[in-house]
Amino acid sequence: MTTPAAGTPLRLVIADDQASVRQGLVLLLDAVPDIEVVGAAADGEQALDLVAERHPDAILLDLHMPVLDGIGAIRRLTAEHPEVAIVVLTTYADDSSVLDALRAGARSYLTKDADYTEIARALRAAAGGLTVFDPRVHAKPEPAARAPPPDGLTQRETEILGMIARGMTNPEIAAQLFLSSHTVKTHISRIFAKTGSRDRAAAIGYAHRHHIV
Repeated sequence: MTTPAAGTPLRLVIADDQASVRQGLVLLLDAVPDIEVVGAAADGEQALDLVAERHPDAILLDLHMPVLDGIGAIRRLTAEHPEVAIVVLTTYADDSSVLDALRAGARSYLTKDADYTEIARALRAAAGGLTVFDPRVHAKPEPAARAPPPDGLTQRETEILGMIARGMTNPEIAAQLFLSSHTVKTHISRIFAKTGSRDRAAAIGYAHRHHIV
């Protein structure tokens, strides 16, 4: 695996079957000064063709794609283009998906909660031979019988609410979850809206009432 020379943009291929996600990633990451998006694919076969044609330094791909899924694409990329750093960006953070991707040859694994700065950092690290994981990937599986979060809270919002209840500040939450301050503030605004909390104290009370600590 080769790292781009100093001053040379990291050449990137993006693969995701959802057009809106794919186009959004292209716009966001191509705007990063040291990243150049050289191709975008809607499935694993297209991704392989683009890698063979454009010779990128890294590929950012989803696991669940038509024609050839992410795991199959990773296996072929590892065999045919071992110099290309593979970073997975997916909705799924379950243990089986993580293990399958890593065994197939992925270098890093992020969920779609990650913002573009986190993705860019993971791509640079992967191109340099390092590994980056979304912190949720490290979490132990929850007991099967655990009830879903109340009032429409997502798992990420529930996690952040628990951290608030434990007295953590926004910067501490951002650092622990590898999120930007803006992303943490957005999550907290949604938490307040869903729980009917006017401030942090009310949210903490809600967390204790619902045993989210």
